[in-house]
Amino acid sequence: MCGISGLVNWGDRETLGRMTAVQSHRGPNDGGLWDHRSPDGSYIGLGSRRLSILDLSAGGHMPMSNEDGRVWITYNGEIYNFPDLRRELEGKGHRFRSNTDTEVVLHLYEEMGQECVTRLNGMFAFAICDLRESTPRVFMARDHFGIKPFYYALRGRRLAFASEAKALLEVPEMEARIDLQALDQYLTFLWVPDPKTLFEGILKLLAGHRAMFRDGRLEISQYWDLSFPPAGQEFRLPEDHLAREIEERFRHSVEQQMVSDVPLGAFLSAGLDSSSIVAIMATATAKTAKAPLRTYTVTFPKKYRKGENTLDDPAVAARLARTLGCENQQIVVEPDVADLLPKLCWHMDEPTADPALITAYLVCREASRDVTVLLSGVGGDELFAGYRKYAAHYWAQMYSKLPGWMRRGAESAIGGMPGLRGTSFKGPLRMVKKMLRSAALPAEERFVRNCTYLDSVQREGVYTPEMWSEVAGWDSDGQHRAAFEKVQHADFLNQMLYLDTKIFMTSLNLTYNDKMSMACSVEVRVPFLDRELAEFVAWNVPPRMKLKGFFSPTTKHIFREAMQGVLPDEVLRQPKAGFAAPTDYWLANDLREMTDDLLSESRLRGRGLFRSERMQRLIVEHRSGRQDWSTQIWQFLTLELWMQNFIDRSAGSTASTRDSMNGWMSRESKQAAIA
Repeated sequence: MCGISGLVNWGDRETLGRMTAVQSHRGPNDGGLWDHRSPDGSYIGLGSRRLSILDLSAGGHMPMSNEDGRVWITYNGEIYNFPDLRRELEGKGHRFRSNTDTEVVLHLYEEMGQECVTRLNGMFAFAICDLRESTPRVFMARDHFGIKPFYYALRGRRLAFASEAKALLEVPEMEARIDLQALDQYLTFLWVPDPKTLFEGILKLLAGHRAMFRDGRLEISQYWDLSFPPAGQEFRLPEDHLAREIEERFRHSVEQQMVSDVPLGAFLSAGLDSSSIVAIMATATAKTAKAPLRTYTVTFPKKYRKGENTLDDPAVAARLARTLGCENQQIVVEPDVADLLPKLCWHMDEPTADPALITAYLVCREASRDVTVLLSGVGGDELFAGYRKYAAHYWAQMYSKLPGWMRRGAESAIGGMPGLRGTSFKGPLRMVKKMLRSAALPAEERFVRNCTYLDSVQREGVYTPEMWSEVAGWDSDGQHRAAFEKVQHADFLNQMLYLDTKIFMTSLNLTYNDKMSMACSVEVRVPFLDRELAEFVAWNVPPRMKLKGFFSPTTKHIFREAMQGVLPDEVLRQPKAGFAAPTDYWLANDLREMTDDLLSESRLRGRGLFRSERMQRLIVEHRSGRQDWSTQIWQFLTLELWMQNFIDRSAGSTASTRDSMNGWMSRESKQAAIA
């Protein structure tokens, strides 16, 4: 795993060095720069920080070139089918100097050009400089699911790119300014969907996309997408046959992703996904007579767990580890979250209001003492329908058929209930409230509404009039509707899975897993996102085998069947539990003083974005227990820390944070406002 950076006609070697150095946590083992200036004065530079995983020798140094030095690559990722590709390329006369997958990608590009990405199975973000023609060109690509990040900035005929947005702030003329449309999306969803970022002028290459930069022009195209059959036309394989096929394909994916020249381990919660990965890894490890597999389980002290039903039970994980013969480390965390949050906001590049990133960081930090690679269960819920919101869609359908007077009565009664902090009913009540507010909407709108945390009315209420005037009319969920349109032909459950795979998983879950693991110089692999496995499940598993039943449906039914005999019944029966953190407790205790400071009236007034009286109302209602606003308060807290980390520092002093609205607004926002 690595950190990449690059410049075309922008900056110089010194700039490239700064971009690469600021990402040193992504690659502590090695670093390198390469640049080229053409006779016409055009400049191209590539930078790399390397976390050595395969071929630990100097042969894996990057940027790396082909034999004649006319094609160069900077690369981040792992290609799991690289041994097969290498044998094929050697048969065509290509010669290799290392045992890395990086060199395989380089030669595959020589052989196939831009189509090389269609042969790759893995996670990757790379850039290749091709000097074989009179006009240099730079080819860039991001993996199918967006497991690895790729940020870029384009100014006229100049291009800069990197693994992290903060590296682009080292480029001349790149200042940290807020894109107000992206800010509106952040407050809607807790994070900013790709391709936007909260930084004006910095974008993300979409998952499954490639780009070519030549003659000052950037051309982006999609090379892959996850597809589903028309509703009712899924292949009708017998359930037992389907379960066996999925078990074999999943086992192959896990074992393929265990290839490493450094120690590896795995996350282990009480959940189905991580437990399945660990069970297969433990079997493979036992066959090789190596030391026991190391697994890592995060838990919180009892004071944090009170009233929380989204925190996994560590006892289940511990019992499974003993059964499988794993060396399990239970990490009981009591972080000084007030000190930790600013650091993690810096590593995230953008505000991300999912506290699970804290848990991800802590487990990676502890695991980094023993291992360099961890396998994670990210992607299982999107592949096999594991989230409760999918079941909630069908509950809402049933609820919408009730008489209007009954629905109005239920909404009035439940909407007025307090947050029930400290009880096991808090989570279910929050979900029911969210479902009721959208139950009367059409299916697509209902699902998108259930993905939001502040609707347009609530956002208008919290924005200053000036801020609202800049984003009023902006379509914050346009990407979601566009995703639905691409799979209108599919069953609605598959439509929901597609939306979450393309937007929620990539922009949130995969992003914080990458950033938090790289902050600890640890590589995280995700076996559920094997391209061939995902394609098979999408086309062959009918919706009723993913989510089985109606009133109390079984999530991931077919995968549970596939893991029969692999996992004990205790794990197979485990309900869904999130990889979360006790935000409610933290806001009421550890972060109370920080909240009062960062969201104070004077500070909010200085920003000019939000109404201080509305913010104070949220805080008061939450602390009194009248409403559960923990997620929303966490949003604003994280946003303020991000602004201090990037906006204030870019401006040169905290005194300049009272920037003008015009200065904060991006070009896209201005155009939308004019339109």
